Amino acid sequence: MSVFAKASASRSARAVVTGVAIFGVSALLLTGCSTDAAEPAASDAPAAESTVAEIKAGDRALNLKVGTILPQSGGLAFLGPPEEAGVQLAIDEINAAGLGIDIEAILRDSGDTTTDTATVSVTDLLSQDVSAIVGAASSGVSKTVIDTITGAGVVQFSPANTSADFTDYDDKGLFWRTAPSDILQGEVLGNLIAEDGNSTLGLIVLNDAYGTGLAEFTTTAFEAAGGEVVASASFNEGEANFSAQIAEVTAANPDAIALITFDQAKVITPDLVASGFPGDKLYFVDGNLADYSEDFATGLIEGSKGTLPGLDTATLGDFTGRLLEVDPALTDYSYAAESYDAVILIALAAFAANDVKGESIASYLQQVSGGSGEGEKVTDFASGAALLAEGKQIDYDGYSGPVTFDENGDPTEATIGIFEFGADNKYTRIN
Repeated sequence: MSVFAKASASRSARAVVTGVAIFGVSALLLTGCSTDAAEPAASDAPAAESTVAEIKAGDRALNLKVGTILPQSGGLAFLGPPEEAGVQLAIDEINAAGLGIDIEAILRDSGDTTTDTATVSVTDLLSQDVSAIVGAASSGVSKTVIDTITGAGVVQFSPANTSADFTDYDDKGLFWRTAPSDILQGEVLGNLIAEDGNSTLGLIVLNDAYGTGLAEFTTTAFEAAGGEVVASASFNEGEANFSAQIAEVTAANPDAIALITFDQAKVITPDLVASGFPGDKLYFVDGNLADYSEDFATGLIEGSKGTLPGLDTATLGDFTGRLLEVDPALTDYSYAAESYDAVILIALAAFAANDVKGESIASYLQQVSGGSGEGEKVTDFASGAALLAEGKQIDYDGYSGPVTFDENGDPTEATIGIFEFGADNKYTRIN
């Protein structure tokens, strides 16, 4: 079964290849983008049914306070810098537009599930009357604070939560995300492993909402493609020795091993290769797809592959350059676009509502994303806000993709990149 199920025509200035996968109530459009354009992707997907609320014309005078709980420490700390840079870039551009909404960000740490850092951060942010909180990156961390955030009437907007559990979570309509459900990444990863000629697969899995969910969907896709999962070993956040898991999985002699982990891959990977498993038969995921040039011996994982949601950097054009102006030390851009779009969408929804209360913002988020089926296409805050000030409907397409929320706050379209590691243990996009 091909990762890309069918071809579609070019749209806007970009040629795309699409495959449609429908899971339950959510239709996710998988796109692999060419690199011949630098504007955000546009969406022609059927929109979810939604009641279209009126946009009041006129000037705005809004002060919006947004908090973040993104990983400055813990197993996903490598994702913190690009995510926070995306947030800050959006803040800077919204304020520079001077269109009647001033936005302030309060950045806090999420830590991981081995600490109560996220709970402390959320308590602090709520005490400062934020309207929305961007984060967490970890699905497991979000599960520890989602009830507190949404119970306070505040929007929680994650740029990286991919657990399928959030789709039908009782969140009072206040949880949103620009990252696609792991149902999609699992299908892409499982099919990729099968298409590479592997008949058997082993899994080493972080035992949390993210790891177990992605492992389940990867297994389903791989077995549907004719493969067999011969071993699956799990571990808990905070564990530091993985010899038992490595022994269990390698004893089954799989053709390939998928590492569904966070930064535990830094320990697991060299130990796996040292045990005799081929370094080019490993598969990584968004939680651990990272630059390992400073961590591994040259060539250790050359030829191994991985998956990560998001558009390729060439398609993003000058977006990465603008991020570097915010944080010149960036070397990774994972989930930066999703973080940027989260803030832009929150601001546009507040502008549409002419109100900064969390419930008011949430009531317009689907609409400004184009999920109502109406609205003029916009690809930046300034043009969107200008139309809203005229009382017009908009459909924001961002750097993370077309977005287009469904009624559950999930994006109905997403791009999953496929990457391969070189001899330097750095990854490059191959699709």
